[in-house]
Amino acid sequence: VATKKGPANTSCDLPCRNDPQLQVDFHISPDEKSDIAFHFRVYFGRLVVMNTRQSGKWENEVKSSTMPFEDGKPFDLRILVLHNEYQVINIQYYYSFAHRIQPSSVKLVQVWRDIRLTSVDVV
Repeated sequence: VATKKGPANTSCDLPCRNDPQLQVDFHISPDEKSDIAFHFRVYFGRLVVMNTRQSGKWENEVKSSTMPFEDGKPFDLRILVLHNEYQVINIQYYYSFAHRIQPSSVKLVQVWRDIRLTSVDVV
């Protein structure tokens, strides 16, 4: 999925619960325990964390306290794979994360935690 450059749109709904989270991982193999080229995690109401896992070890996190996502409300999320970085775009804000592992090595995109996907488009 991430080996093609361009947007991937995701529409999500969140169940209301304490400390809901969203996580998107771009794995370099179909194994969920593989290295992760891009890790995007939202702690709703608190912060966003981005990172890479190489050789089984997490690297330095990039954190942002800017929070355009609201607990319990649907949202659109777009992840762009550009030549030098990932851009995660919400209608109100975007996050950028420089490539640490080439996106052409990505074999699995995992979207999980406390969300209900209503649609996914890969362009």
